[in-house]
Amino acid sequence: MWNTKVQEYVVEHELLDSKRLKQALEYQSTSNDFLDVLLLNSGWIDEEQLCDMYAALLKCSKWQRPLALDHTNVKQLSNINTDFLIENHLLPLEIDDKTIKLGFASPHNNDGLDYLRFIGLNIEFYALTKKDFELLSEQFNAISVEQPELVVSSDNLAMLKELALGAPTVNLVNSLINKGVKLGASDLHIEPVDGRYRARYRIDGILKEADPIPLSLQLAVISRIKILSGMDIAEKRRPQDGKIEMKAGSTDLDIRCSTLPLGFGESVVMRFLIKNAVKFDLERLGYSEDLISFINEDLKRTSGVILMTGPTGSGKTTSLYSFLNKMNKPDVKIVTLEDPVEYQLPGINQVQVNSEIGFDFSAGLRSIVRQDPDVIMVGEIRDNETAKIALQSALTGHLVFSTVHTNDAPSAYTRLMDLGIEEYLLNAGLVSIMAQRLARTLCSHCKKPLDQEESQLQFEKYGLHSLNQAQYAGLHQAVGCEHCEHTGYAGRVAFLEYLPCDNDVKRLAKDEKLLDNLYQLMADKKLRSLKQDGMLKALQGKTTIEEVMRVAG
Repeated sequence: MWNTKVQEYVVEHELLDSKRLKQALEYQSTSNDFLDVLLLNSGWIDEEQLCDMYAALLKCSKWQRPLALDHTNVKQLSNINTDFLIENHLLPLEIDDKTIKLGFASPHNNDGLDYLRFIGLNIEFYALTKKDFELLSEQFNAISVEQPELVVSSDNLAMLKELALGAPTVNLVNSLINKGVKLGASDLHIEPVDGRYRARYRIDGILKEADPIPLSLQLAVISRIKILSGMDIAEKRRPQDGKIEMKAGSTDLDIRCSTLPLGFGESVVMRFLIKNAVKFDLERLGYSEDLISFINEDLKRTSGVILMTGPTGSGKTTSLYSFLNKMNKPDVKIVTLEDPVEYQLPGINQVQVNSEIGFDFSAGLRSIVRQDPDVIMVGEIRDNETAKIALQSALTGHLVFSTVHTNDAPSAYTRLMDLGIEEYLLNAGLVSIMAQRLARTLCSHCKKPLDQEESQLQFEKYGLHSLNQAQYAGLHQAVGCEHCEHTGYAGRVAFLEYLPCDNDVKRLAKDEKLLDNLYQLMADKKLRSLKQDGMLKALQGKTTIEEVMRVAG
């Protein structure tokens, strides 16, 4: 009877063609598996389609994420054998009087249902994908241990420390970190909102809501993170920084932690740095071939300053590491000055600045030049002294890499001029300036081309007709599937703006008209802006026009 219902659903919703369905029915008759299970295991339908099928056939709802589970609901479930239910693929979500809400990923196990009927509970079912069931089960297990009834005051340090070391808090923090690694998040944000703490993951540059933190564990979670990262849990008036080294499953993980006092509580940001996961390679960054050839020529130089610009999180450090990795040879001495040292690069001398003892970028750079390096990387140029030493080092036979915070490549000139750098140093020292942004790439499993009419409208709106369409895959759109968490995007690609500091640039007067003159010079030389390089990536089918406009529009 069940297999017949599944077959009727598959036909009605056109999930398989007749040939595939006939083949599936033949397999099912010999294997005695349920038809729905066979379709999933064979890859003919995905988890989301299966979840929709269960909701339709069993006339129930799909559970709306994120999981709204708090301490009160957990206490109400204390008289129920929740371990037995989860073992039988039933997840208790909420209980009210005589009704329990249950999430399920498979309807093929009745032992848990028999148990609930025996103790006299009405049941409301909610369909879940297998992946969601596993993630929500982790969240449930993390907070299902008995909790204290009162929310602890932030001034009660002894109680906070005790809670921070307790199993519920340890399980919850581990669950948040493990889930972040599974989702490929770069950061975890925990911050107070409307009297509660919320957690959000940054995935491919976009913040995504995580499961809520129970009210009774909120301050304990903050204290737990502070203890792990070596911060002072009693200090709530000033920002703090720390570091956690741990394993998440089989993954070696470095976590940079930062706290910031707010009006009502503290904001905590944890940046995940997965050791050995990042490949520092120009092609992997998604740079176009013409730009890679320009960069390779710059890397052959023995002196000069190469600058990378862009906001925080635009991949500047990863790009500079890629440049250094390409130059990392036994006959080349490379020294870096960073705050902090994010990734360990074998064969490279990496120095951590420490402003508290006066060892800042300018002091560190003065020391580095006495170490007889061939190549120097300075994490960031923030002041006149660092900028001047970097450019003077280039004049004495060093190749220097660094970053500045500007919106585009030409603006780096005005930034350096604002820092008081003389024109002769700019002309003599700069080799090239690059601006970078990171945009989400289309999921290869579900992206689909724009129809001809919509594509034509986009070409006219953004003036893309001047490009040779024959060499491009064409414009595509994001769709969404289980492989990309139904966002339509998976991974990121770099947009790059490249400005060579050649004789044409050196001849320009470094006055108030410089910025306009640099923009015009780039246009005359057909050097792509960030937006134009993004449009090129869209025409290659790597991302969408919408994503280009979000990042570089």
